[in-house]
Amino acid sequence: MRHARRRVVRRGTQLAAVGGLLLGGAMVTTAMASETPGTSAVPFSSGSATQAGNTGAALVAKLGTARTAGSWIGADGRPVVAVTDAGAAAAVKQAGAEPKMVSHSMNELKAATATLKAAPRVAGTAWAVDYKTNRVMVEADSTVSASDWSNLSRVATGIGSFVQMQRSEGRFTPRLNGAQPILSTGGRCSAGFNVTNGTTDFILTAGHCGPANTIWFDEGQGNNQQVGTTIDTQFPGNDFSLIQYANGKAGDNADVVAIGNGQGVRITGAADPTVGEKVFRSGSTSGLHDGTVTALNATVNYPEGTVTGLIQTNVCAEPGDSGGPLFSNGIALGVTSGGSGDCTTGGVTFFQPVTRAMAALNVQLIVTKQAAGGQAATPATPAPSASANHSAIAPSAASPGSPAPVTGDDTSLVARLTDTRNIGPGLLVIGGSLIALVGTRFIRAEQDRKAYQRYYSATWG
Repeated sequence: MRHARRRVVRRGTQLAAVGGLLLGGAMVTTAMASETPGTSAVPFSSGSATQAGNTGAALVAKLGTARTAGSWIGADGRPVVAVTDAGAAAAVKQAGAEPKMVSHSMNELKAATATLKAAPRVAGTAWAVDYKTNRVMVEADSTVSASDWSNLSRVATGIGSFVQMQRSEGRFTPRLNGAQPILSTGGRCSAGFNVTNGTTDFILTAGHCGPANTIWFDEGQGNNQQVGTTIDTQFPGNDFSLIQYANGKAGDNADVVAIGNGQGVRITGAADPTVGEKVFRSGSTSGLHDGTVTALNATVNYPEGTVTGLIQTNVCAEPGDSGGPLFSNGIALGVTSGGSGDCTTGGVTFFQPVTRAMAALNVQLIVTKQAAGGQAATPATPAPSASANHSAIAPSAASPGSPAPVTGDDTSLVARLTDTRNIGPGLLVIGGSLIALVGTRFIRAEQDRKAYQRYYSATWG
């Protein structure tokens, strides 16, 4: 009876060890498959919307600004090019894009914006070329006085009927006060994108967030740990700045931007947006919101100064969202500058293009080595917050990008051994199972040897 129990225990141990080997192998395979790839740096990338925009931009460059008036993405995802003559329309159609006949060329539209810029500066005003309507749209917020409105209207009338004036609610202000919140003595902003010069890592954010030598702290950690120091900033004129990490490195998940609830989006490259493109913005105050690019090269006269070359959108933003990322399908597009309105009533938000900022600062975007190698990311659709602008035109099935967790850098031994994304737990299970198998084999051999000795002794005396 005792020998029978031993056999049952021995057989059960062997089966458990074999099961452990299979389980450990599966854990190692899963960990290797889900392992976060290393990071690299890229200056530029493209997605489907960007490729369509590139087609339109290439046609505009080929035909010239005297025969065209901009391009955008149509409702079907195809590039649309505004043209002023039949020959240009035929060339656009032959290239696979859709032509639209307009009355005013880009040269005329740019001349109009130059006249507006030369007029006396009025804080609280903004203008941009609306490619779709072939007009220059001039907006004035609630702070613009009746006399300033009247003077600016006379300038617009003198240019021509294609310059349209309109009032907007709220005030055009920088959104100081994003994705991840960063705090200084001057207020709260949002971290934009992680960038590098090859040796040191930085945060790219808005220039109006603070002057050079501003010290930033991580509000999200609860203990206000120092993040870094602003080493370069441009505002007004442009609106971007560079925060050098205190330890020189961005750390784990440097290619992820937060979108709320512990979730993030993996950034795979940077590009310039196209009018009509669906975009997403994240900020620590208002979370994730989406909308459409309505104009490029916009000019905004903030109370602090004038900023030019901005991306204009109908995505909402609120104070504290400044510097936060603008992206689409995992492609970095801009950092939040300012605007009017809020995420209850809607509004207009302007963004500093990241490509221009990175070129001026001589840095590149930090992305995974897989993305840098040109492998496409898996699309995903994290749900944006409810927004007054959520019903904006969506020309394609755009999404924020591939989902990724926003986690801290926990380097403790216990955390690493219990993290299923590491191969450690699987290797431990495999090692334990092998020891169990060897142990049971050794015990069986020892028992057989002793049994033989007893049998031999009993037989031969």
